[in-house]
Amino acid sequence: MIQLKNVTKVYRTKTIETLALNRINLDVEAGEFLSIMGPSGCGKSTLLNIMGLLDRASEGEVFVNGQAAHQQRGKALARFRYAHLGFIFQSFHLINDLSVIDNVTLPLLYRRGGGGQARQRAEAVLEQVGLSNRKYHFPGQLSGGQKQRVAIARALIGKPSIILADEPTGNLDSLMGTEIMDLLIGLNRERGTTIVMVTHDEGMARKTDRLVRLFDGSQVN
Repeated sequence: MIQLKNVTKVYRTKTIETLALNRINLDVEAGEFLSIMGPSGCGKSTLLNIMGLLDRASEGEVFVNGQAAHQQRGKALARFRYAHLGFIFQSFHLINDLSVIDNVTLPLLYRRGGGGQARQRAEAVLEQVGLSNRKYHFPGQLSGGQKQRVAIARALIGKPSIILADEPTGNLDSLMGTEIMDLLIGLNRERGTTIVMVTHDEGMARKTDRLVRLFDGSQVN
């Protein structure tokens, strides 16, 4: 589903050059649940952003679903990303002025022809994450765990084959974090969704199929 070949990322300013990723070679199989761990600043989120086509590698190649994603540009890149990928972030990134169902529906508004059945699809994914009774509430009326469930529903509404999750349990207590992790495991096992998750939590990482560790921008296992 995802293949990285010699991916390197360098950030440059006028005075300093920072090597964020150093020749990463990684294959993520269809239906796999992969976790990425490492100390702060080791390149985990940078790697996830390159996998998700939110950032571009300085060197190397990125393939998603067998297609050369590193060759995509502009609107073609955006369409490719919307078609294949769903994103979950630690800080939820919900819009406070929109209801739960409107937050979930939002990604479909950016897809050609995606808005026709948006409401019905939003209700279906909210039921899937157990939040049907909260669809007309606003983010400020939800707990942290409920906000993350909304974020997961938003990631699912486009029916992506791959979900990329950046610290999805990082802002939650242990109980809520376990509930969110169980939900992600269920999506992976029942729907076959490929998931790549960045985490600092060793316990959460060990629930996944495979653990990759980074240190100073390099893969260490």
